[in-house]
Amino acid sequence: MTLAEWCVFGAVLLYLLTLAAGKLTAIRRFDNANPRDPAFFQDPIRARALGAHQNGIETFPFFAFAVLLAEFRDSPQRLIDELAILFLIVRIAYVLTYLGNRPTLRSILWNIGFALNLGVFFMPMLKRFLPG
Repeated sequence: MTLAEWCVFGAVLLYLLTLAAGKLTAIRRFDNANPRDPAFFQDPIRARALGAHQNGIETFPFFAFAVLLAEFRDSPQRLIDELAILFLIVRIAYVLTYLGNRPTLRSILWNIGFALNLGVFFMPMLKRFLPG
């Protein structure tokens, strides 16, 4: 597996683990029989964790597809790997700013992550202009 493919797996783990912390800190109040109970997510930190989790689910398909498309179209693997690592780092920072209630920085990070995804997605079209 390539490093970029491991980053795809890391993106899945990131959005799954985003909710885990909120559930673990309130284990006595979390009802596994009713895991989507809106009352549980009324706490501000758990509400932000849910938002970060949902955004991770929303951004994942484009990231995974962009990586696979770039790899299948023989784009430079090193560049795909580098952009995928950067995307994962930006997503980790995004989750932390979401949990820390920093909306402006969070939006900036989301846009950086989207730009990285666009770079990977359009890499096959631009590969003749890219180094090795």
